[in-house]
Amino acid sequence: MNPDLLLPIITSLGWLILAGVGLRSRQLGLGQVVKMALAWILIFGGLFLLVEWFMVAQGTASSLM
Repeated sequence: MNPDLLLPIITSLGWLILAGVGLRSRQLGLGQVVKMALAWILIFGGLFLLVEWFMVAQGTASSLM
């Protein structure tokens, strides 16, 4: 893991907590909250992996030149 991505990971966790609190405040059932929270985790995790892959690909491409 790249140390430069530590701050984005921490802020992403903060946004996930905020989304979870927002979902919980809507007074939904626990099952629905868990499903929506997992969906948010998948979205944030997918974006994180996409950015990480892009950074690695960019570093690999620049080392070839």
